[in-house]
Amino acid sequence: MTMIALGGSIGTGLFLASGGAISSAGPGGAIVAYAAIGLMVYFLMTSLAELASYMPESGSFGTYASRFVDPALGFALGWNYWYNWAITIAAELSAATLIIKYWFPGSSSFLWSLLFLALILGLNVLSVKGYGESEYWFAIIKVVTVIVFLAIGVLMIFGILGGKSSGFDNLTTGDAPFNGGFLALLGVFMAAGFSFQGTELIGVAAGESDNPAKNVPKAVRQIFWRILIFYILAIFVIGMLIPYTNPDLLKGDIGSVGTSPFTLVFKKVGLVFAASVMNAVILTSVLSAGNSGMYASSRVLYGLAKEGKAPKLFARLNRRGIPIYAVLLTAAVGMLAFLASFFGDGVVYTWLLNASGMCGFITWLGIAICHYRFRKAYLAQGRSLKDLPYRAKWFPFGPVIAFLICAVVIVGQSMSVISDGRVDWLGLVASYLSIPLVLVLWLGYKWTKQTKVIPLTECNLNPGADK
Repeated sequence: MTMIALGGSIGTGLFLASGGAISSAGPGGAIVAYAAIGLMVYFLMTSLAELASYMPESGSFGTYASRFVDPALGFALGWNYWYNWAITIAAELSAATLIIKYWFPGSSSFLWSLLFLALILGLNVLSVKGYGESEYWFAIIKVVTVIVFLAIGVLMIFGILGGKSSGFDNLTTGDAPFNGGFLALLGVFMAAGFSFQGTELIGVAAGESDNPAKNVPKAVRQIFWRILIFYILAIFVIGMLIPYTNPDLLKGDIGSVGTSPFTLVFKKVGLVFAASVMNAVILTSVLSAGNSGMYASSRVLYGLAKEGKAPKLFARLNRRGIPIYAVLLTAAVGMLAFLASFFGDGVVYTWLLNASGMCGFITWLGIAICHYRFRKAYLAQGRSLKDLPYRAKWFPFGPVIAFLICAVVIVGQSMSVISDGRVDWLGLVASYLSIPLVLVLWLGYKWTKQTKVIPLTECNLNPGADK
């Protein structure tokens, strides 16, 4: 479970987006932004650990909201999370075709999308163990890459590799360590938030794990510090070795792997094959994200079907215990990646990424709300906190702070599409499309089913009991 969460959160956000973050806000601004979002993620993870260790559910966030807040909110959060990861599959398939064209520039996007979709589908249809094993090895590749990068970077900082050390010059050049003011810092908050998305996969995986009461808290304790150390140290090393004014940092997108900050550092030390190596690592990263998306979205859809919030067909299991119809529907949404063949790889990838990004923050808001209501209901029904398998520290401070930071990031999303007084209306629609969709789901279900907020004394706190 630790490697699933680690693999879900270390990927293109670190290997590519970190360069743009340093360029925009300077090395100091990037470290502050990633540390602040990391603190928020810590609170969310401990909240989720308390919920998932006490009540492991494949439906996870939607199930918790239905039990502790309002069935209408559970319906909206469940479908939002399914939509989030289903669209992410399509985005990652589009990304994979862009990456593979580094080696095969004239090849067919359609054929590569079909091949990668078949691979991801196969891993998820075989067995739960097949998904877990593949994610473990995907994560191992990424972790080893980061560790090697950090080791080489530290040796370069001290002048042991790559010639004379530049010392702290790059941390103080120009406006460094901070650049661009508050708006630049806010923009990096967005990038940092997207980078950390995927850590909540532990909540979904808990429903099919052995001994979640023991393994979920253990995974949460390990994963937070490892992710935070990897991100903060990596950004520090990049900031020490490459000035934020380097124009190549701005080019760290999915279509130009040669300018990944990791590649720039490797090349600086003389590893001429760095671009190809990083291309292969980033390819495993996007396939890992697509693999996780297939698993997470199909399990949430399965949970919705069990609760009567989706057609019962999606609650059926095959002989291997896989919700096969939920997997197949999710794979069908992933076929949106084939649009890249007609509209261009980069265009499709950007739109799909924007369409799914906000959903993750909405899910995080939901986790904070669910934990707050769960703890209040638990005490209101006369239960002892000593009986919880895991108890989140800093309650109620933790979920409240996480909620507020998440809300600021969501509102601040508009800043990235406004420049020099002009509004990028297409970008604005893509960024905020998820919010009206969730409101329509929530209010529509509430109106048709006449649901109400559940009183704390009536919340269903019995693990395994049907809602």
